[in-house]
Amino acid sequence: MGFKCGIVGLPNVGKSTLFNALTSTAVAQAENYPFCTIEPNVGEVAIPDSRLNDLATISNSQNIVPTRMTFVDIAGLVKGASKGEGLGNQFLANIREMDAIAYVLRCFEDPNIIHVDGNVDPINDAETVETELMLSDLESLEKRLPALEKKSKSNDSEAKDLLKIIKLCLETLQNGSPVRSIKFHESDFDMVNSLQLLTSKPVLYVCNVDESSSASGNEFSEKVFQLAKSEGAKSVIISASIESELSQLGIQDQTELLADLGLQEPGLVRVIQAGYELLGLMTYFTSGAKESRAWTIPRNSTAPRAAREIHTDFEKGFIRAEVISYADYVEFGGENKSRESGKMRVEGKDYIVQDGDVILFRFNV
Repeated sequence: MGFKCGIVGLPNVGKSTLFNALTSTAVAQAENYPFCTIEPNVGEVAIPDSRLNDLATISNSQNIVPTRMTFVDIAGLVKGASKGEGLGNQFLANIREMDAIAYVLRCFEDPNIIHVDGNVDPINDAETVETELMLSDLESLEKRLPALEKKSKSNDSEAKDLLKIIKLCLETLQNGSPVRSIKFHESDFDMVNSLQLLTSKPVLYVCNVDESSSASGNEFSEKVFQLAKSEGAKSVIISASIESELSQLGIQDQTELLADLGLQEPGLVRVIQAGYELLGLMTYFTSGAKESRAWTIPRNSTAPRAAREIHTDFEKGFIRAEVISYADYVEFGGENKSRESGKMRVEGKDYIVQDGDVILFRFNV
């Protein structure tokens, strides 16, 4: 499963530099002028998890398969993007299928790097990006409205339900609020998701700070953190320039540079952790001689739901799950000794999988 994250922001906020660093590629240009990223860029990164390496060592696995995260970098948005200004609006369709959207906000002063509005104001930048996404959603919904209204008059119950949701979304957007601010009933989630609205997605605010602020942030990032808190969103501090430098170093040199800067981990790890919290995700593992593998699932997933990540047949034909916690798997040196020590549990369909569980599924199709 992993998760997919769209990266948006104004020009010259360090968005493409961050994308390059996080994906360790040079696909997206990172130049000091607007609209340098004129094609949507997609990158995948393995989600780092030291537990997976531990399991692979214990199981003497031939292969290690981490779960993955997809980033999509979109050309810089500007005011009026939804009306054709700039290039960003051409590519908004590429993030409609994302699980979350990261707003990269400039939180540093640098007279050598142009700001499209002439001054550094991350809150104003966030509002500009949000406005363009809302206008794009308004346009999308308004286009769908006439046909749906016509269909609902033929006593199509599904069309009537969807029309009710669309009208609520339109009213909310017209009042200046994103769709994610609406408290939908759980039974409406599938219909809302089918609309693929940009402002219905959870938001992660990424504060791009200067190197000296990389450990503790600054006055700009503090304002963003307060904004995120007020919205129930997540925010992280990252220095794109540091991440760019880290992406070109080996593991040992990375560790030394991070220590010198007072950082415990690369920005990618912080982005992933924030993303997992934002989306309510967790990881379980399978481990054996052939491979050790990480799987990403929603928190509070039942064992059959977790099994679905491997294959839908595992869910359909689920019999039981043989579960060992990560801590026990490591302490007792693998599956056999954990089983002998009574640390392997046999769980049924109602079992709620815990983060770090090592699971063997039994199924019959």
